[in-house]
Amino acid sequence: MIQSIDRAAKILSSLQGARHLGITDLAAILELPPSTVHGLVKSLQEHGLVAKEPGTTRYMLGPALLKLSNVYLDTLDVRARAMRWTAELARRTGCATRLGVALFDEVIVIHHNRRPDGSEQMPEIGVTIPAHATALGKVLLAYDPNVADPLIAGELRSLTGATTTDPADLAVQLAQVVERGAAHDEDEAVLGESSIAAPIADRSGQVVAAISVVMPTSEYPPGDTVLNDLREAARNISRELGAPSWPPAVAPRRADD
Repeated sequence: MIQSIDRAAKILSSLQGARHLGITDLAAILELPPSTVHGLVKSLQEHGLVAKEPGTTRYMLGPALLKLSNVYLDTLDVRARAMRWTAELARRTGCATRLGVALFDEVIVIHHNRRPDGSEQMPEIGVTIPAHATALGKVLLAYDPNVADPLIAGELRSLTGATTTDPADLAVQLAQVVERGAAHDEDEAVLGESSIAAPIADRSGQVVAAISVVMPTSEYPPGDTVLNDLREAARNISRELGAPSWPPAVAPRRADD
């Protein structure tokens, strides 16, 4: 691992979630001298990867990351194949839909269709959520024990009072996801918001993404029609990606695990 790149990545990670931090704050997080961190931040600033907050000495993520993220999204075949299906799913259910992929122990939303009722809603593309706290993430964890096992062995962060934080409970839920072909969360990431999700596989048969229907908790649980529409969308996207069958199989554990 190249040390300077590793440190730069940690700076960017520390600033995610709209955090604005000063050199002293970043130095404490990285456990490095402020002078070292200052040099790294200045280099990142020159490339537009971080920006200085106007009128302060704090730094935030820079505009170049938006361009890079758009390039990344444009290269994702699953997103291109899924867009018309997620839009149709939103139309059929009257709910918002999300498409997510794994990002270490989180899930990142790579496509989002707002509720088709015309109400004001925030765009969610690029949002990251701890995988154990959302239906999207539970799908991805259930089908990849290489990511799920170390997460279950550690401490699960609470986002709301309803977040699953007991590793044993999470393990049971993940087994049920594979059995049922769908995951659920109720108020776990955001109070008042619940969702259901299903897996998307590629030509290798492995799960590469998940699709979800998001609804107010007052409308949860969804009826069978919504669940069937969700599964049909996941099946259609998987078919376009060349998946040999659906629901997919769980990924094998690596030999070194």
